[in-house]
Amino acid sequence: MIKIDKHLPSPHGIAPVLVKRAVKLVLPFGDRSKSRLRATLDNGNEVALFLPRGTVLRGGDLLVAEDGAFVEVQAAAESVLQVTAADALSLMRAAYHLGNRHTPVEVGRDYLRLEYDPVLADMLVRLGVTIARAELPFEPEAGAYGGGHKHGHDATFAEDYAAAQAVFHEHHGHDHGHDHDHDHDRGHSHSHDHGHKHGPDCDHDHDHDHDHDHAHGHGHAHRH
Repeated sequence: MIKIDKHLPSPHGIAPVLVKRAVKLVLPFGDRSKSRLRATLDNGNEVALFLPRGTVLRGGDLLVAEDGAFVEVQAAAESVLQVTAADALSLMRAAYHLGNRHTPVEVGRDYLRLEYDPVLADMLVRLGVTIARAELPFEPEAGAYGGGHKHGHDATFAEDYAAAQAVFHEHHGHDHGHDHDHDHDRGHSHSHDHGHKHGPDCDHDHDHDHDHDHAHGHGHAHRH
């Protein structure tokens, strides 16, 4: 069993002559989305993949075996729906509705491609686009914050969610540029001088200086 733990995404800069000589690992998209996998090369040798979590292999990528040999990844033909339309607007509408269902989709210049699904096929027909079932390689779009084909229940979803949150805070700055530091001390020191005078001659001013410095620097000096 040959162990593989190095991944060189395309374009990798390796000389074409070396890539041409490399043994091939032909896999459907589902298997190319796994970071731990046993598979068989086109020369019959068995390999075990130990890649970083979340790795998605694409056709044309290179893997490096423990003995230094290159292995070229190729996308296997699989059962897909090829979606075309008479106009760009119809194709965009189809892409929108597929996106709403979190369906992995390959986006071409004038087509959409997705894993075959009879329910989605029916929906697409109702949208007025043309569909055809075919056996073709499938290379869906990668997710905005990582590899493609991830949903809320996937092990790597949390990583993508954390990345999305980081990007959000970068752009919106969760302190909202809090230069005001929640200091709310804008000159209103809330000096509540209630001056309780008990009785006509009682002149003790109950000057209890409750300096409630509420962690937010509000400086509410409640002077009773």
